Amino acid sequence: MKERNKTVFWFIVVVTLLSFLVALPGKFEKEISWRGKKHKIAFHRPDLDFKIGPLKISRPLYLHRGMDIAGGVHFVFRAKMDKIPGEDRDKALESLRENIQRRVNLFGVSESSVWVTKNLDEYHLIVEIPGDVDPKQAASLIGQTAQLDFRLEETLPPEATATATIYDLFAKETGLTGAHLKRATVEFDPNTGKPQVGLEFNEEGKKIFARITKENVGKRMAIFLDMFPLSAPVIKEPILNGKAVISGDFTLEQAKRMVSQLNAGALPVEIEMVQQQKIAPTLGSDSIRRGVMAGLVGVALVAFFMIANYGFLGVLAVVGLVIYGIISLALYKLIPVTLTMSGISGFLLSLGMAVDSNILIFERMKEELWAGKPWQVAMELGFGRAWDSIKDANICTLIICFILFNPFNWSFLNTSGMVRGFALTLGLGVILEIFTGIVVVRTLIRTFYRGEKEK
Repeated sequence: MKERNKTVFWFIVVVTLLSFLVALPGKFEKEISWRGKKHKIAFHRPDLDFKIGPLKISRPLYLHRGMDIAGGVHFVFRAKMDKIPGEDRDKALESLRENIQRRVNLFGVSESSVWVTKNLDEYHLIVEIPGDVDPKQAASLIGQTAQLDFRLEETLPPEATATATIYDLFAKETGLTGAHLKRATVEFDPNTGKPQVGLEFNEEGKKIFARITKENVGKRMAIFLDMFPLSAPVIKEPILNGKAVISGDFTLEQAKRMVSQLNAGALPVEIEMVQQQKIAPTLGSDSIRRGVMAGLVGVALVAFFMIANYGFLGVLAVVGLVIYGIISLALYKLIPVTLTMSGISGFLLSLGMAVDSNILIFERMKEELWAGKPWQVAMELGFGRAWDSIKDANICTLIICFILFNPFNWSFLNTSGMVRGFALTLGLGVILEIFTGIVVVRTLIRTFYRGEKEK
């Protein structure tokens, strides 16, 4: 039992240190005075960038802040509905909104907003993306139409080859286009680890692709995206499973962007940007400061109550809460989670629930001690008997979080970004609360608490 507890303790230490490293700001510089001299303290933590076999993981480690805290970018597009019949306009607008929403999701887990408005005969698409987003990149991604085309190598006369363009060299149409695409995904080359784009065709496209590759073994087939050549691989053998790969010198972000464009496909309605602007935080800096201060005061009062009421056990519970906070912040950066004031509220609520779990455990331990049980037995029984109540309460909370977050975008449930942010941070907090309350605090008590044993 002691060896197992020791292993768990060092596991907690390693997880906490790694989480602390992720939670630290990427860059930190400060000058301090010491004995009349100025000293510069500088810290720089690299972003996540490593490779395990064919899997390459690359992610910037910073907190994504929502529109109410950090502001963002606001776009207004005019939807050109002149060529759309009146009875089909509502359907076309909804399809437009869904396609644009998929493109906007490229920017990560964020509380973006996409909606359409109608004023007389004018139709507008409104897009708001929170955080520090490049407006030009966002506008290009939202409004661009991704057209995928596959063309075969054409045999040209020798005199025409010298002046031929890439379109002349691959002028033979195959009939295979983006209309036959089922899905596009980001993949990694198993040999080089470089990002590439995997394509999977629908049933019709699968048949066309199989026929093309059967009849043209040894020839080159170029893949064009919006008339831009991406790659021109040689067909080495027939491909019958309806899958292809676009390879090239892509960065991970470029591959993600291409996948987003291909999956969204051509927009059902042509749009034209009429307004673009950076917007300030919807909450003033004073409101944000006061909200954060209220949260810190609440946490400090909770810590004081735990220590005053439970002594050294309370100290260990507070250490567990600190570990909980560090791991939570690291997860917010790794997932990433877009933090808004509602999301911060979810975090603070889950923190209070973590304290509730500790109180329930400690009170059950007291009851066992009053019943005359030895300290070690009372401690184990306290955790064991409190677990059923903690488990049932947290499962109910997680069900509510699932409904509020609505991961499958069911139309009869909530779709508000603010509510989803609250549900996400609360749900993550509940899961972490179980880990810190049952595993971390229990291990700390087994390792450091000796007072009752000596009595």
